[in-house]
Amino acid sequence: MPDIVRVEAVTKVYRQGKVHVPALRGVDLTIQKGEFIAVAGPSGSGKTTLLNIIGGLDHPTKGSVFIEGSNLGRMSKRMLSRLRLSRIGFIFQSYNLIPVFTAFENAEFVLLLQKKPAEERRQRVANLLEEVGLGGLESRLPSEMSGGQQQRVAIARSIAPEPALVLADEPTANVDSQTATELLDLMEELNQTKAITFLFSTHDPAVMDRARRLVTLKDGTIEQDTVKCP
Repeated sequence: MPDIVRVEAVTKVYRQGKVHVPALRGVDLTIQKGEFIAVAGPSGSGKTTLLNIIGGLDHPTKGSVFIEGSNLGRMSKRMLSRLRLSRIGFIFQSYNLIPVFTAFENAEFVLLLQKKPAEERRQRVANLLEEVGLGGLESRLPSEMSGGQQQRVAIARSIAPEPALVLADEPTANVDSQTATELLDLMEELNQTKAITFLFSTHDPAVMDRARRLVTLKDGTIEQDTVKCP
């Protein structure tokens, strides 16, 4: 299988006044297309920093990141924006939905940015909301939905542009265990049926158990990288 992500000797150091705080220390990681992989570790281990750098939301202090063979460090801001818009989906623990948009409008938003034709947007979003279990709830605002329903909208939004990679930062953190199981079932099904690569950062044992590969970070370095037997 081809590599979709390649992280080479990535270091990230944050400056807090005169103090330098290392978040990542020479991380190497390769992810193949179609993987269902979780990055785990205690708070401060560098999980979210690693996802943000892979997603082009942050820049490494040293090292390189490649997405589908393209070096993010050589891309302009406009090129990075286009890459995120077309090839990378994001799921956040706080959902990050637009509060004045309906479920349909939130799921449609990236397609609007891509300037997809109206009929294509309508059909794709209607199908996606049905797939994620929100058929009939298209007109609800985020404030009218449960946390699990909001996260389903966020999942639909993340996969609407048919990305190669979805980065999910603690996607089950704000929902109960039953809803977390349902969300993981959904993401696993999308991974298997649409061949979307999922990369999670998580504290949740349920996500770690479900992942087919588990990378453990500690103090900004990879402590363990385990591929589970099928």
